[in-house]
Amino acid sequence: MRHLIRWFSRNSVSANFLMAAILIAGITTWFKLKKEIFPETSTNVVSVGVPYPGATPEEVEKGVCIPIEEAIRDVEGVDIMRSTAANSYGVVYVEVSSGSNVRDVLDDIKTRVDSIENFAENTESPLYEEVLIKNQVLTVAISADTDERTLRGYAEKIRDGILVYKPPKPTGWLNRMISSFRESSGVTQVELSGLRPYEISIELSEDNMRAYGVTFSAVADAVRASSIDLPSGAVRTDAGEVLIKAESKRYSTADFEKIPVITRPDGAVVFLGDIATILDEFEDVDLISRFNGKNAAALQIYRVGKEDTLEVAKSARRYLEEVRKQLPEGVIVEIWNDNSQYLQGRLDLLRKNALWGLLLVLIILSLFLRPSLAVLVTVGIPVSFAGAIWMMPTTGISINMITLFAFILVLGIVVDDAIVVGENVYRRIRNGENPRDASWKGTHEVGVVVIFGVLTTAVAFTPMLGISGVSGKIWRNIPWIVIPTLLFSLIQSKLILPAHLALLRPVSDKESRNPILKVQRKMAKGLETFIDKFYRPTLKLALGVRYVVITIFIALFFIAIGLIKGERIKWEFFPEVEAEIISAKVKMVEGIAFETTSEAVERIEEAAIKLNEKYSNNFVQPLIINMLATVGSQPFKTGFSPVTPTGDNLGEVTLEILPGSERSITARELAAEWRKLTGLIPATSEISFQSQSAGSGNAIDLELSGDDTEELIMATEEVKDSLSQIDGIIDISDSNNLGKRQVVLKSLLPAGESMGLRLSDVATQLRQGFYGEEVQRLQRGRDEVKVMVRYPKENRSSLEDVEQIKIRTRAGHEVPLSALVNFEEGRSKSVIRRTERVRAVRIAADIDRGNPKANANQSRRTLENETLTTLTERFPGIKYAFYGEQKDQARSMEELKSSSIFALLAVFVLMAIPLRSYIQPLIIMSVIPFGIVGSILGHILMGANISIMSMCGIVALSGVVVNDSLVLVDYVNRHRIKGESVITAAWEAGAARFRPIILTSLTTFAGLSPMLFETDLQAKFLIPMAISLGFGILFATAITLILVPSIYLVLEDVKDLLIKPEKLNKWEERRRLDAAELKRYKDDD
Repeated sequence: MRHLIRWFSRNSVSANFLMAAILIAGITTWFKLKKEIFPETSTNVVSVGVPYPGATPEEVEKGVCIPIEEAIRDVEGVDIMRSTAANSYGVVYVEVSSGSNVRDVLDDIKTRVDSIENFAENTESPLYEEVLIKNQVLTVAISADTDERTLRGYAEKIRDGILVYKPPKPTGWLNRMISSFRESSGVTQVELSGLRPYEISIELSEDNMRAYGVTFSAVADAVRASSIDLPSGAVRTDAGEVLIKAESKRYSTADFEKIPVITRPDGAVVFLGDIATILDEFEDVDLISRFNGKNAAALQIYRVGKEDTLEVAKSARRYLEEVRKQLPEGVIVEIWNDNSQYLQGRLDLLRKNALWGLLLVLIILSLFLRPSLAVLVTVGIPVSFAGAIWMMPTTGISINMITLFAFILVLGIVVDDAIVVGENVYRRIRNGENPRDASWKGTHEVGVVVIFGVLTTAVAFTPMLGISGVSGKIWRNIPWIVIPTLLFSLIQSKLILPAHLALLRPVSDKESRNPILKVQRKMAKGLETFIDKFYRPTLKLALGVRYVVITIFIALFFIAIGLIKGERIKWEFFPEVEAEIISAKVKMVEGIAFETTSEAVERIEEAAIKLNEKYSNNFVQPLIINMLATVGSQPFKTGFSPVTPTGDNLGEVTLEILPGSERSITARELAAEWRKLTGLIPATSEISFQSQSAGSGNAIDLELSGDDTEELIMATEEVKDSLSQIDGIIDISDSNNLGKRQVVLKSLLPAGESMGLRLSDVATQLRQGFYGEEVQRLQRGRDEVKVMVRYPKENRSSLEDVEQIKIRTRAGHEVPLSALVNFEEGRSKSVIRRTERVRAVRIAADIDRGNPKANANQSRRTLENETLTTLTERFPGIKYAFYGEQKDQARSMEELKSSSIFALLAVFVLMAIPLRSYIQPLIIMSVIPFGIVGSILGHILMGANISIMSMCGIVALSGVVVNDSLVLVDYVNRHRIKGESVITAAWEAGAARFRPIILTSLTTFAGLSPMLFETDLQAKFLIPMAISLGFGILFATAITLILVPSIYLVLEDVKDLLIKPEKLNKWEERRRLDAAELKRYKDDD
């Protein structure tokens, strides 16, 4: 290393080429990186979904979920299985165990499920998916006062246009060069929502079937036989091969009407159009979508693979600008929920903070160091950043809020090693040493301390790599930025900086006319005066009463911990990210009319208008930018489900509001006010008002599971009663809701059995008439269209229609249903959940953020201690588990704790090696607990809650604060080698290392200060980590300068008491021999 440093210091061309190479590599890589708000993550979850059209949740559970669970229960890599059985659909979610390959597990599951032979009849093919967090870029809303078919035509035209649109090539050589670094900037994934799928319905009345002597099955078979495209082989002729195929697929109402159904003996043909009404319309469900009061369709545009969010959005916007000119008057095309704007705003915010931080670091360095030296030290920042950016594709991370915050986090830390090197080299130059020799000797002199100091800092960020789950995949972006940045800063300070420092010349002591130098000299003189007049006497006093000093610091530590334990500082797992979307979701009681749900949604819309009017004078622009209302579906409540929840009793209103930077009220507060303005809505089963953002999940998310359904229901009600009695708990709901009314065929009557009927024959005819029989599926353009045969709508709209239906026997007779079967009326479940192959109920609740007594953690503890513990004793078969934020919190904190222990051990080892001692690293690491005191005090001062981000900052702090202590202890050791007494060495070390210690701490705090004092709500969730690191370092600086020398002397006192004099003499002699050997090594050129 010594020879390498000397070679670079004397060959500035090589150093400059190395610096240029790193900068160019970083800049070109920057343009290739994808940009997104949060890092793209997988959930380590795979799903198997099976459509079962027309089936109740109970039928789906038996016919879909249980067979899948039994088939895959012993697949290697399966950690937890959860199932959901809903109307017409069943899905099994599998959490893949840590360390297993998700794709391999999914392949094994697919093999098992494909071999299942006992799926219920009429189920469709399984759908397999690795559950990913989709990267939605923006939503395009197409609204008009027109019918659904016309509106769908406009939406499909725009969708197809977006997909094929190619943005114009950029102009200018710089733009073309930048564009060449990027991936294709077009749009590759667009999904249409808010409209019903196309469906062709062939409706047969009882009268016509009776008149023509046909059945549903006969008509379905006739359609299948006539509407076909079938390749029939080829004929090899002398002229070549001739293909043969049947091409008679029907695609329109007119085509289907011409299908022959009956051919009479006289040659007369009865066509399908003669006996049936054929409707080429939409799926037989009720659905309304309104955008700002008009009928609407929505296009969701996603980023796929390495596509850049900003470029995808730019392409979509450019196309929409062109297509608006071509659309008829009254058709409005709006962009809303534009995540690219949020991303750009947050990127600009973080860039602003980074630039201010960089400027503050440069100013502080210039105040205490020679300006030219300050500039050389600051140059290391862009070089280190460029190196880290160059490495980003290797680690698979993108440009996002977390990575940009990581750059801000490391902004002040990255110059620490350069400060130590630069100051040491310049000290040699001022003492008269040749700059070329001083540059490499000064660098080499502090080389060991600097290298191990950087390594300890890097190791301190590694615990964040140990957090699993989705949150872990997000937060590991921080160490993957910080660690490469620190390593490149080491390269810069060891190889590039010495070459530049060799060009420095000592500043003359004569009075300079340069105003910057004048200020710098005054600051330097003021600092020296402070050291001599204040710090030296204070340190001398502290060393004299060192036991009192240590006692005071220990007391401060326990007081700080007590503040947390006593909940004087609130704890929240994840600081909420301020949202620009708030939504109200309503679920009416099952079986209620669609019109009643529509009225409820209209009431929520009216409350939103009142909310907008209430705050109309508070902001320059209207509070509500756009409003999307949906009846019959909840498109924003899809979660992991591959299908959107639908039903006559479901509704949702979603508001796009002003960005957080343009309003003084949070989305949470707006949602609460919206709730008040809405008031109570009759016949609601569930209603919630929430902001759509990270960290805004339910405060309580609990699951009860067990084999005994009755016990499970009783336990669920007891838990809900307990929750309702806890102050501040709102929006209590559970998944054990009764579903729609149902008619259940129980058994055949003797009359039915005597006619040779089976219960399945009766059920099949009922299904054909009321749900319909799927004849085939057509591909029309991009749309898949079902062709169904069923009764007309007016013959399947009441229970009387069921009672009056006639069942056809094998002999062709028609018998009333009531004469053939026993049936009873009842209620189905709305949804059935299962966990680990037993029934489960999910209970959710939120807290009223406006209630000062509301505390999520306290509420969970109260629930667990007062209800759940006794509940499991009375119902031994019932198990409970917290999910959502609570589960992530427990797992993340445990993982962070275990990872931190290993990191601290690594820090100890990395310090013990250069110090050649097992005791002195403990002196240095003693500052870590007291750095925590500074972090806690910082949270109190800033009025912030402690969160997982705060804990990550405290863990990272442990590696940063030890660096100054390492430099101080190393200096004490050097002076003891020269023969100074322990107390003199400790006293002189504090004064001599005061400036570099203060500088490294101030630059770190300065780099973080723009973020610390950022008022933008978008940055709120990042601030706790900056508080922990920034204030922890400031407090630790005082600890380093006062406490570390005191502890050093106390340990020497203990050593004197424990080691016998003769052994102590031998120990001192060995230390002197080691020192002599070290001195010879360092003086050797």
